[in-house]
Amino acid sequence: MAILAGLLTFVSTLLALALRRLLRRRGPTTVAAAGFFHPYTNDGGGGERVLWCAVRAVQELCPGLPCVIFTGDADASPDGLSTRALYRFGVRLLRPPQVVHLSKRKWIEASTYPRFTMMGQSLGSVYLAWEALNKFTPQFYFDTSGYAFTYPLARLFGSKVICYTHYPTISSDMVERVKQRNSMYNNNSRISGSIWLSRCKIFYYTIFSWLYGLVGSCAHLVMVNSSWTRSHIVNTWKVPERTKRVYPPCDTSALQMLPLERSTTPPILISVAQFRPEKAHGLQLEAFALALQRLDSDFLKPKLQFVGSCRNKEDMERLQKLQNRSMELHIDDLVEFHKDVSYSDLVQLLGGAIAGLHSMTDEHFGISVVEYMAAGAIPIAHKSAGPMMDIVLEEDGRQTGFLASEKEEFTEAILKVLRMAEPERQEMAAAARKRAQRFSEQRFHEDFTEAVRPVLLGQA
Repeated sequence: MAILAGLLTFVSTLLALALRRLLRRRGPTTVAAAGFFHPYTNDGGGGERVLWCAVRAVQELCPGLPCVIFTGDADASPDGLSTRALYRFGVRLLRPPQVVHLSKRKWIEASTYPRFTMMGQSLGSVYLAWEALNKFTPQFYFDTSGYAFTYPLARLFGSKVICYTHYPTISSDMVERVKQRNSMYNNNSRISGSIWLSRCKIFYYTIFSWLYGLVGSCAHLVMVNSSWTRSHIVNTWKVPERTKRVYPPCDTSALQMLPLERSTTPPILISVAQFRPEKAHGLQLEAFALALQRLDSDFLKPKLQFVGSCRNKEDMERLQKLQNRSMELHIDDLVEFHKDVSYSDLVQLLGGAIAGLHSMTDEHFGISVVEYMAAGAIPIAHKSAGPMMDIVLEEDGRQTGFLASEKEEFTEAILKVLRMAEPERQEMAAAARKRAQRFSEQRFHEDFTEAVRPVLLGQA
């Protein structure tokens, strides 16, 4: 609590200094450049893919406009990031981006704030942005990581603020879970088990939500990645005329080339996601174990492949716990773990799977679900948010996958896919692949360019 109070005081001081700077400024002090505030350029997730596709789109739209990456990764270099974009995501930049290194990234780490984590990280992001904008002040400030509290500061520095929001930091769904006293990764059992603590948290969420709406409304252009995200952002930020839905880039080109017919000896299920708590890998593991118990003894045992990246020590520990749990369930010989794989290896793994698992509640979009569908793996996704509202929908009247919420539902969906006749499986996979074409990198490029053109080129 003391850390949070001190940080709040410090951030208030930063905003006051920024306002003083604005009042004293004579003439433009911003540099004609697009600065991308993306403190983690090595997380390997869908957010990083958006970053590199956005950089490439800006480079193509404005060839003479330099692109600058604000990153907390000390080893990041222009050539290294350009190579990573190509190696990890298949995105070829027109030229390497400039790099501005940030040394204060610890202030946005969740581990820095054992309590009031959301508020702490949000205020910490303002401190980090202060460092970034003092080192380099771009004409266009792009936030591709969801740090909305930095927008007022960027505007005070004279930048045009453009954001791509993957998910709202707080939503009405989160508040509702606290009201219902449901225990989840962001609402621990100690709070959910107490009426008084739950009421305190609701008050905290109410204050935070108001502040979130205030800072978010400072953006000149808001892009969101799904219908679910748009509904929450419009409800909170209240700038519908500046809010555009731009589906995230899913590299479906290479995946669409994979044959739908594939070996089922053994049948392989795949799960592609960072090893973060909200991804609920444990639910997938438990459902898979239950499915194995229900298969006939003469049925060829399937395998489950977990594919993902680790951002930090906590993610590594989560991965180790999953491995330990697979041994406790006596299925470790049927479960594989692939960490930090290259893009080419990911394509190969997806090409061998008959189904893909996804179990995050309220996943804002679900790039991995689209990748499953494009690769010909039938999706078994959580019945909420992006997968339910935008992705796993019928295509030409044909089913494209399964939606589930509880372990039993995931188990049943797994069994249905495993027991499908091959022609039936290929028919559903073909419908899913056609559906996935709606979420290609080309579609992202077109929609993103259309959204940012008026801001970057100064059109009315």
